[in-house]
Amino acid sequence: MAASVGRTGSSASCSRRCSRPRTRRSPARPAQPRRPRSSGPVRSIKRSTTVVVTVVGVTEQEPSKKVANQYERDYDYTKYWDNRDYENAAEHIAIRRLLKGNHYGKAADIGGGFGRLCILLRTFADEVTLAEPAATQLEAAKKVLAGTDIKQVQMQADDLKFADGELDLITMIRVMHHLPDPTAEFAEISRVLAPGGTAIIEVANYGHYKNRRRHKKEGTPLPTEPVNIRKTQADEPDAIAFVNHNIDTVVGQLGAAGLTLDDKLSVSNLRSQTLKKALPTKVLLTAERLTQRRLAGSNFGPSIFLKLRKP
Repeated sequence: MAASVGRTGSSASCSRRCSRPRTRRSPARPAQPRRPRSSGPVRSIKRSTTVVVTVVGVTEQEPSKKVANQYERDYDYTKYWDNRDYENAAEHIAIRRLLKGNHYGKAADIGGGFGRLCILLRTFADEVTLAEPAATQLEAAKKVLAGTDIKQVQMQADDLKFADGELDLITMIRVMHHLPDPTAEFAEISRVLAPGGTAIIEVANYGHYKNRRRHKKEGTPLPTEPVNIRKTQADEPDAIAFVNHNIDTVVGQLGAAGLTLDDKLSVSNLRSQTLKKALPTKVLLTAERLTQRRLAGSNFGPSIFLKLRKP
């Protein structure tokens, strides 16, 4: 599931995931908008809904990262994926495409939630660890991963319980939308990744097609800072961060952490309730396969998968 182990993930995943994780407290600030209780994707926003959009800088308004016990809510994240076959399959397609032809020794899914992607990763690695901050997600993972040799360990993405250079493959899916400032997480990923190792990081993309079109119409540039997007005002003073990122900014942050961009894909390009109701999932996925690489250059979709290498 989620956050600082993940949107997703996880684990990031999801949501995202053994000592008690560190608590980072930001200065007192007004109540934040309501968070999704997992690393799942942004739910569709109806046109009649008022959307709160805030550019997040280093200010008192910056949403805080969550510690593990703040994910321990009465919420079954496995239910989140009901009626999301397209999104789930689109992410499997992307991971298979980015890892095709490779095999790894030790892998970890950071913020992996209940282990949604771990069985897939096991086909590419000899050993897989689900690294998730929330005990409730790890409890759900026991059922999902029953009968496998996948390890399940409670940890956060900014405090990974791995040795330097221990991992050959890292994934962090549906976690970035909980991280307004992912520099600490990127530093940890770089630390535990072996030289020549691979990381796949999914980024909730603010600069997708619809937002680019809107900013062009308004004559305003895309923000380079993370953007805090919510449907409703939070009822929790320390509500989890829920942000979309500028892809170029994220790539720069990853580079500063010592990770080099090798490839990227635009994912969930047809994420639309209208299309999902009108077209069979098989048709949507055929289009998804055809567009993931073609649309990557323009950062078209709401979800961008980055494949990174540690030199």
